[in-house]
Amino acid sequence: MKKYLSLLICCILLLWGHYSFAQERYQANWSSLKQYQTPEWFRDAKFGIFIHWGVYSVPAWGSEWYPRNMYQQGSRENKHQVDTYGPLNKSGYKDFIPQFKAEQFNADQWVALFKQAGAKYVVPVAEHHDGFAMYKTVLSKWNAAEMGPKRDIIGELAAATRKEGLIFGLSSHRIEHWWFMNGGRKFDSDVNDPKYADFYGPAREENETMSPEYMNDWLMRCTELVDKYQPQLFWFDWWIEQPALEPYRKSFAAYYYNKGQELNKGVVINYKNNIAYPDGTAVLDLERGKLGGIRQLPWQTDDAIGNQSWGYINNNTFKSAQYVITNLIDIVSKNGNLLLNIGPKPDGTITAEETAVLLGVGQWLSVNGEAIYGTRPWKAYGEGPTESASGSFADQKVPYTAQDIRFTTKGEILYAIALGVPSANTKIQALSLKAGHGTIERISLVGSEEKVRWAQKPDGLIIQPMQNYPSTNAVTYKITFKK
Repeated sequence: MKKYLSLLICCILLLWGHYSFAQERYQANWSSLKQYQTPEWFRDAKFGIFIHWGVYSVPAWGSEWYPRNMYQQGSRENKHQVDTYGPLNKSGYKDFIPQFKAEQFNADQWVALFKQAGAKYVVPVAEHHDGFAMYKTVLSKWNAAEMGPKRDIIGELAAATRKEGLIFGLSSHRIEHWWFMNGGRKFDSDVNDPKYADFYGPAREENETMSPEYMNDWLMRCTELVDKYQPQLFWFDWWIEQPALEPYRKSFAAYYYNKGQELNKGVVINYKNNIAYPDGTAVLDLERGKLGGIRQLPWQTDDAIGNQSWGYINNNTFKSAQYVITNLIDIVSKNGNLLLNIGPKPDGTITAEETAVLLGVGQWLSVNGEAIYGTRPWKAYGEGPTESASGSFADQKVPYTAQDIRFTTKGEILYAIALGVPSANTKIQALSLKAGHGTIERISLVGSEEKVRWAQKPDGLIIQPMQNYPSTNAVTYKITFKK
């Protein structure tokens, strides 16, 4: 009896120890936050959709920074605003809100398109620098549920995203509002009207340290978003790196990570510039750029289909599906994810150009997705003649070719992805016999039953061109090695 009692006590202690470890709560200090582990869903997902949609889509001019630039005297936006709408003491940014009606917005249709595009997570902007919240908030009357659309846009997108089995996230750019409208302080404009101080304010200078009241308000808005919508990804823009905000950043991370534990959902914080959060405490994000090589920690690129603006503007130009697909492959080969942005029109429709790109990406992923989703980097990210862009705000100006190869792995399978459709022999030096990575047993073309003709030689793996390829833009070879 004593033997069984001792065994029972040991089991209880082991279970209690495991429970205690699993439920250990994060504290608001870097030592505790460094225990964070990026959830597997994020590492497996690889591809998400970012959505910049707000009042700035109404003027549809310049960029999503129109609300700031229209108050910058001498700017193109300022001249356009005055010429089109009149002096800024009579008609300001607030007057675009009633025109932001979202009458064609259908969250289910949007998310169905994102799913068809092959995205695994969806990240709408909850509040941009302009200070207009796209959700129902108790902290400000300037929100989409009470003005403009008079709908809780974030709430509708959260429900539609989860209904389709995708992961829901959101972004907050609230911290930049501290200075975003400050141009309007320097002349007679509605920014100086006390009736609108709760919308345009604080409108201070960038070099001024934020007040504790403003930073507390930022923290309350962030935690409100977590509590109301339970996002599994929370994306921040660059200005959260301000030194004064450090205690608030730590407090938010601890609160959010603990909430994720309570809900048994892996959560992610995205941050910029490798400053706001130490390595390993959150997930690094690069704007309109990427890394030149493999990073051991997971990371993300946020990029937009639109070239001139993240939000909708009338004269935007757009990236091609080929550009997006080949950059997605390059990013994934380096242990990254791609968060691809669209900018809907003020009525809630998505442009034909962006829709075409999304469908093109989805078509490619429907054939080749096994080489993207759930994969991990190989020993090398790839090889080829085309130099990869590196860093933030670094577009891939030189297009990739069929001779540019990227690698991903899944278990014992190696995928070699040509960033173009080969018309001649493909030579992969990293898979030569001399390289010593193993003897290849079999190669197949993903999405095709056609036999692949190949030879592994001392100076490289040679793959002959196929009669037919199952996809355009890039093709995937599935490789297994002899054991």
